[in-house]
Amino acid sequence: MTTFDKREEAFETQFVHDAELKFKAEARRNRLLGLWAAEKLGKSGADADTYAKDIVATEFEEGGDAAVLSKVLGDLAAKGVAVTEQDVLTKMTELLAVAVAQVKAGT
Repeated sequence: MTTFDKREEAFETQFVHDAELKFKAEARRNRLLGLWAAEKLGKSGADADTYAKDIVATEFEEGGDAAVLSKVLGDLAAKGVAVTEQDVLTKMTELLAVAVAQVKAGT
């Protein structure tokens, strides 16, 4: 195997690792966002966990961050919780940093 081949293989391995980290971090972020929103909705315990799982599933079933944002905003608005789109986007950014740290730490 040439040096070029080894280098190419290393880049491919790193790409796969980064993609896996991104996937896990976004799923973790969505779970944390779901728990945050559940608290604002007055949910706790098993209800909060179920809601958080629904938020994670929303990304896969309906398509990405926009679907997650829309669901959370809609659910909060339906219950009369005063949050703006920017509030939720800010929380998503904060929680992504937390999720990345947790995934990297293996927790």
